[in-house]
This record gives sequence, structure tokens and C-alpha cells, in this order.
Amino acid sequence: MYCYNYDILLYIFVKSIKSKNMLKIAFDNIYMHKLKENHRFPMIKYELIPEQLVMENTCNEDNFFVPKSVTDKNVLLTHNKLYYEKLVNLNLSKKESRAIGFPLSQELIAREKKIVQGTIECTNYSLDYGISMNIAGGTHHAFTDRAEAFCMLNDQAIAANYLLNNKLSKKIMIIDLDVHQGNGTAEIFQGNKDVFTVSFHGEKNYPFRKEKSDYDYAFKDYTTDKEYLNIVKYEVKRLVDNIMPDFIFYLSGVDIIENDKLGRLSVSIKGCMERDKFILSLCKQYEIPVQVSMGGGYSTKLNEIIEAHANTFRLAQNIFF
Repeated sequence: MYCYNYDILLYIFVKSIKSKNMLKIAFDNIYMHKLKENHRFPMIKYELIPEQLVMENTCNEDNFFVPKSVTDKNVLLTHNKLYYEKLVNLNLSKKESRAIGFPLSQELIAREKKIVQGTIECTNYSLDYGISMNIAGGTHHAFTDRAEAFCMLNDQAIAANYLLNNKLSKKIMIIDLDVHQGNGTAEIFQGNKDVFTVSFHGEKNYPFRKEKSDYDYAFKDYTTDKEYLNIVKYEVKRLVDNIMPDFIFYLSGVDIIENDKLGRLSVSIKGCMERDKFILSLCKQYEIPVQVSMGGGYSTKLNEIIEAHANTFRLAQNIFF
């Protein structure tokens, strides 16, 4: 006859549950796509961010997962079939290709499909653990039927439609705090009552012709921490209270910081971190699963880009785990 120590058994059970409950981060080496020297897009950040997180013990290898490639079926829940076929077969016109900002290649398309699938797989981790993150993503300039500004397939839009199509969510909010309006996301979900799109961006930043999100706020040039944070905190909480989403996608672009060469705001790295802390804490407090994609960051100082992005991961660990 066996004699069980139930305290020990309970400890082992709880420990096994906690060991699985961790921040999961989508990352693949393909994210580090090779570009010509001096290209304005800082592709090197996708190598340096995970290195920094591991070096400082914010994360370890277990936190990272390698996503598969998104299926055509899931892409076509969001994107136009003709556009998608032209994209994957490299049959876009010169004008359409030029709008992307990257030289079009099969490797680039494979990268984009991995990033999208990373965000889809993240949503399942978010449903289980409360939060998940993609080292890349935030491709919010991709429209239903066209690519634009480094964005070909809209990862968070595709993942939102994945959740809705599989009845894993009924009401989604996409909170886009990149300095550039999420014009593609706004266009994709116009008239869709199941997805509420929110964009805080620079008034005079690209895109110069804005789409209409469900909620837009345009900041004046050189807006600093106090004004930016007061407006974001008040409006986001008000919107979440009114809409009551059961899932949130957060695009945490760090191109709001003052040295960003493609931004026009003057938010400090500390202010950017306070913004992220507010959003993630709100999701935690309201028990709303959240998926985070990194979005833009183009500071003239590479160390600022890495630090600002790394802060988002540090906060996720501290707030949720």
C-alpha cells in the first residue's frame, strides 16, 4: 500500500502548470532578411532584440518558438485572392512592387508568411497565458488588395479573422500605437462590427492620405510625454470600457520616440515604456488576452531602437508572469 504526501503532489502539480505558463515569442532566423547596406529599414533589430533579451535573462530559449508558414486559406480570410496570387508568384507590377520598399523575392514572401503565422500562433498562446509576442509583425500598411510601406500581408488583421472564423473570439480590438496610421488595417475592417480598430498616430506622418479607423487620434508634431500619455491613457481606457473586447491586438511601434527618423513626435524612451506598461497592465487587469506585434522603430541611434523594443518584452514578463 502506497502512502502519498499530498502536499508534495500538489507542489509538483502546481510547478508543472507554472512551468508551461510562460511568455511565448514568435521568432525565426528568416526574420533577419538581408538588405542592401544603408537601407533605411533597420533589419538588424530582429537579430539584436532576441540577443538582448537572452543576454539580460529577460527570456531564455524556451520562450521562443519558430512559427510555421501561414496557409493560403487563412490569408484569404483577409486578402484579395488575385492580389495574393500575384504577390506569391512575384507578378506584381513595378509600381505595386515599388510601394513595398523592399526588393521583391521568394525569400521575402516566405519571411512575410512566417511572420503572419507567428502572430496567428501567438493568439493561441495569448488565450492560454494572457499574452504573447512576435519579434516582428505589425504590418498594418497592407491593404486587402495591395502592399505598402514594408507591409505585404497584414499579420494582425489575418490573425483577427482567424480568431473570428474559428469562433475563438467575438469582439476584437486592434490598438495601433505606431507613429504611422494603420491605414491597411482600417481599410480591411471598415464596416466590420466584430473588429474595432484604434489608431493613435502623427498627424503629418505617412500615410499622408489617412483611412478611417473606428477611432483615430492624430498628434501634432513634437508632442511630448505628458500630452501623449494623458490622451492615450484616457482614450484607450474609455474605448475598452465601451467596446468590451474579448481579445486585443496591440501594435507597439516605438517610432514615437524623439530621435526616430521616420517619426515626428518627441516622446522619450521612458514615456514609450510607460505607454506599454499602461496597455499591458490594462489587459492584465481586465483579463483580456493580448497579442503584441513590434511595429516600427527607426531611430537614428540603433541602441535606442533595441532598448525601446526590449522594454515591451520586459514589461510583459513583469506584468503577466
